[in-house]
Amino acid sequence: MVSDVRQEAVTPMEQYRFFLKDTIRRTVDFSQTDQSRGVPPPPLEKPYAPDAVRVDLVAPDQWKGIGKVDLLAAIRNRRSRREFSRRPLTLEELSFLLWTTQGITQQLDSGTALRTVPSAGARHALETYLGVLNVDGLEPAFYRYLPLEHQLLLEFRQPDAAAKLVRATLGQTFFAHAAVAFLWTAIPYRMEWRYGVAAHKVIALDAGHVCQNLYLACEAIGAGTCAVAAYHQELADELLRLDGKDEFVVYLAPVGKR
Repeated sequence: MVSDVRQEAVTPMEQYRFFLKDTIRRTVDFSQTDQSRGVPPPPLEKPYAPDAVRVDLVAPDQWKGIGKVDLLAAIRNRRSRREFSRRPLTLEELSFLLWTTQGITQQLDSGTALRTVPSAGARHALETYLGVLNVDGLEPAFYRYLPLEHQLLLEFRQPDAAAKLVRATLGQTFFAHAAVAFLWTAIPYRMEWRYGVAAHKVIALDAGHVCQNLYLACEAIGAGTCAVAAYHQELADELLRLDGKDEFVVYLAPVGKR
């Protein structure tokens, strides 16, 4: 039974504070969510054309150049870093960063998988896009990570990618000097399928889990990153060729060698 949660007239500030609370859960009739109604779950990753260009990444059991770092040291040294050297990332290092932030550790069924980060109900509503600028053995372009296959999907080539990343992030020029830009998008229905209108706060929480893993993984390869939540929504969505409704950018982070 859904509890009665009275909502009196509130100010805009109070409305945004309400988003941080879990009060909304008591307004949801979970028997009416698509999951409870027997609707099949949405796919674990966005579909792609069979003839799309894909790039194999280095599997975790084949990493040879990834150094070990003490967890306490990684946590202690973690910083937001906005200055990067001109050294490229290797494909192995990029594979490591992608797996540690969104890699699948166990697929439970066709619509559910466990990953290297927690997610409410194991729904994992995020997709990882990359603006590759300086990675050895990888053509500069925009890619999407395919966690099921542990591959990169070539989305499109963008000759002025660095300038467009800076423009989409409101003039944050350090994006142009990164080796790669991580852009996380949300596909809200993956979470709404299970939680209805209570889905959106936990999507934001999930993004934080992913980016924190990126920070710690960067410490293991001598790289740095900086979480970015200030960006031009429409320009960022347009850059990735998203509809801005059923999928849109929610978080970004440039990565480069220190």
